[in-house]
Amino acid sequence: MKRCPGTLNIRGTPTLIIRMCPNCENEIELFSVDPKAVCEDCGFVAYNDVQNCAMWCRHARECIGDTAYEHLICQNSE
Repeated sequence: MKRCPGTLNIRGTPTLIIRMCPNCENEIELFSVDPKAVCEDCGFVAYNDVQNCAMWCRHARECIGDTAYEHLICQNSE
């Protein structure tokens, strides 16, 4: 199977995205493999705007592997 372009954000080394909290203007660190991150100062939840293919693709487990699949599914169900 060729690699799906939807896996670019969840395979390999995660990238770091810095978001500004709209409530307190603190920096929120959000990694490309994380569906969400919580502001350490005020508790605001920032969501990753990159759609996670593990949630909808029937080939996700096969494509990204068991470990990454379980990690993403577990985080999205919280």
